[in-house]
Amino acid sequence: MSAMAGIAPHWNEFETRDALAASLAVAVADTLRAAISRRGEAFLAVSGGSTPGRFFAALSREELDWGKVTVTLVDERFVPETSSRSNASLAKANLLQNAASAARFAPLFQEATSVEDGARLAESALKTLPWPLDAAILGMGGDGHTASFFPDAVGLDALLDPATSRLVMPVHSDSAGEPRLTLTLPALVGAGLVVVHIEGAEKRNVIEAALATDKALPIRTVIDRAPRAAEIYWAP
Repeated sequence: MSAMAGIAPHWNEFETRDALAASLAVAVADTLRAAISRRGEAFLAVSGGSTPGRFFAALSREELDWGKVTVTLVDERFVPETSSRSNASLAKANLLQNAASAARFAPLFQEATSVEDGARLAESALKTLPWPLDAAILGMGGDGHTASFFPDAVGLDALLDPATSRLVMPVHSDSAGEPRLTLTLPALVGAGLVVVHIEGAEKRNVIEAALATDKALPIRTVIDRAPRAAEIYWAP
């Protein structure tokens, strides 16, 4: 995997995490409204983990035609929704509430005997959705991974292939624990709005270091491959 010089991201900095969540919710809601106005529907992909909780709550209260919005995940652990580690369960509990309860949810996890079969089933289901994404809200780990593009993932070059025709791929990574499913690089960076939502000094240091050097961390590759400037939202 090699980094490439792309369009520099745009930084949005906030004094508090609540302020970040409120501003990001407005930006995403505006993007979804514009998509609905333009093409009659909108398509959003969100990340898992604990970081987006405040943002999810703020977005769920935004008034828009949620019945015309489809929500999916940028990645998912290969676990059923009943698992406490499921990104789907987090999204449903924190985002698909209030006004947003009317949105359609498209999971990545599918019952299958292997994560490879699960990825094929997920891709088949997702092909019927209104691509491209209007917004992709990504997080980032302290190792520089985003979505499930872990630096030690098996076949990382294939996962980050900008020319792949795949929408969903399986991920095996020792640092990730259980196998995962992830949207591919072109599926994510093809979004009209690409956001990297990070919080805390440690993650800021990681992303700044990745952008300042030629070290090819996955977060750098994703930002560089976005055809429009990625938006970085950060609060301490």
